[in-house]
Amino acid sequence: EVQLTESGGGLVQPGGSLRLSCAASGFAFSNYGMQWVRQAPGKGLEWVSTINNDGAYVSYTDSVKGRFTISRDNAKNTLYLQLNSLKTEDTAMYYCQGVVNRMTSRGQGTQVTVSS
Repeated sequence: EVQLTESGGGLVQPGGSLRLSCAASGFAFSNYGMQWVRQAPGKGLEWVSTINNDGAYVSYTDSVKGRFTISRDNAKNTLYLQLNSLKTEDTAMYYCQGVVNRMTSRGQGTQVTVSS
């Protein structure tokens, strides 16, 4: 069974930083590209970033380019998202996501709140 468990969220002031982690199990993590998505209050799911299976290729939505960094450690089966220069509009529940055997799996999420 695919399991994804996010952690690292919290309350931070504008301009602050957080590092999100996603522990993966139940599948061959190093064989799959992974994504981070987020959902702000009252809004739909928004794609944030993607990384390929070996970390060589990454992409970001325009609103986070230059501020967020996606990475992975395949030896630890863990996906990361470094969030810097946070803005109030980054407030959302953040989920890691993967498509394994044609099924999209997502964790329970970790809440990021940016507020002064």
